[in-house]
Amino acid sequence: MKSARDTLPEKPANGLTCGIDWARDDHAVSVVDSGGRQVLRLSVEHSGAGLRQLRQTLARHGVEEVAIERPDGPMVDTLLDAGVTVVVISPNQLKNLRGRYGSSGKKDDRFDAFVLADTLRTDRARLRPLTPDSPATAALRATCRARKDLVSHRVAVANQLREHLKRVFPGAVGLFAEIDSPISLKFLSRFDSQERADWLSTKRLAAWLASVGYCGRIDPAVLHARLTSAPRGATGEPGAAAAHITRALLATLNTLVEQSQGPHRADHRATRHPPRRPHLHQPAPLRHRPRRPTAQRDRRLPRPIPNPRIAGLPGRCRPLYQTIRQDTRGRIPMGLRQTASRRRLRLRRRLPASQPLGRRPVQPRPRPRPRPPPRRTHPRPRLVVRHMALLAHRH
Repeated sequence: MKSARDTLPEKPANGLTCGIDWARDDHAVSVVDSGGRQVLRLSVEHSGAGLRQLRQTLARHGVEEVAIERPDGPMVDTLLDAGVTVVVISPNQLKNLRGRYGSSGKKDDRFDAFVLADTLRTDRARLRPLTPDSPATAALRATCRARKDLVSHRVAVANQLREHLKRVFPGAVGLFAEIDSPISLKFLSRFDSQERADWLSTKRLAAWLASVGYCGRIDPAVLHARLTSAPRGATGEPGAAAAHITRALLATLNTLVEQSQGPHRADHRATRHPPRRPHLHQPAPLRHRPRRPTAQRDRRLPRPIPNPRIAGLPGRCRPLYQTIRQDTRGRIPMGLRQTASRRRLRLRRRLPASQPLGRRPVQPRPRPRPRPPPRRTHPRPRLVVRHMALLAHRH
């Protein structure tokens, strides 16, 4: 069962419903009574004075329910502050509802306001009142809407940059996967014209890619082949003018990319993914400590035990490992078992000591076989000849 906040009452308060058609400069208002007749029609400006006038007019006529097309904005905030119940009817629904009142299909703000008010009167069972969002939800909604606008604007600027480069610098269009990727933006910032790109060779391109931290997914020779096989772009004065436009589009695109990613994304990239440095052969730093041997790095291996007989001799400090003896039951103690290698480490193979010559090898003792249970656990009593005389008696 739904709560009272999620449903509308069967009849509107005072028998009046209102519809408001949203616009940029002014808003059309229509009030309908319980019989479907329009009792009030006016237009208010989208300003502070116009919103106060609308609030006073609705309070004077006793209107407590309003149908509107948008769920947010200054108009909705004003109505909610006045204690008016707001019902949202989407523009797609309003477009289909126009056919109930006429077949012309003509768009009119005053007629749309009347359709909203009358729909709120007739279709109350299917409509739900608007629940105001919390401040955190409203802030998140505004942030998501702003980011969506930034992403659409970034896509538009990227398409504009791609079309501009197809005319003045075709080699940079298909060089990388995306025109707005970080490596593509860095390449266009450094080589914004055909004249600067002519300076590149395979080695120079490889060195530049290594300096900016390119992931190396595509070989520099392949990238240079793409750059040289494309049609040549504009050079001279037309190339300089085209490079100026390219730099302007790049500045706009870089700003949009940073804003659409958000501050947490930028900080994450700056701290967790620094650009790669070129590979340089440098000597080992001071106080360089070599890696420890395998027996000391792997904690699962037993520690070496010094041999007291050769510990004092020079050059004979080799460790003596514990010998593994064979148990009478054919089992090895837990502490002397050899563990499996980890990370492909080469371990010292230790086998049980061989037995002396002439000693009988230890064999496992055979286990006694359990006997099966008897066929009859409770046998029946047997008749004896002497019992026949007792059975012959009458009693």
